[in-house]
Amino acid sequence: MDKELFEAALAARRNAYAPYSKFAVGAAVRTAAGNIFTGCNVENASYGLSCCAERCAIFAAVGAGEREFAALCVVADTKEPVSPCGACRQVMTEFKIPEIILANTNGDVKIYTPQELLPYGFTL
Repeated sequence: MDKELFEAALAARRNAYAPYSKFAVGAAVRTAAGNIFTGCNVENASYGLSCCAERCAIFAAVGAGEREFAALCVVADTKEPVSPCGACRQVMTEFKIPEIILANTNGDVKIYTPQELLPYGFTL
């Protein structure tokens, strides 16, 4: 497992804004150039306006001009490694992130490819 990416995601989780679900999630994405961008979930009273940690991290990287990725780590306080939602799986597929590290705060990890997480995702 990528310990640096895990620690960055764990730290990002502390910034989560989750007053409704009380479910804090952190994510960190490493670009092909080695840069790390983080994100946390941000909820809203109009729940559809919320954004998951994974997409926040990926969108931050894209906003900085990054387009190629090496890995993404997602962390939450769950019994098993956290599972991303369908929207996040589609964004991971769009950006062809080759290694998706799903973890919990205990350090339990499962590693997947986007194809394994979303076998019939939309692609160009």
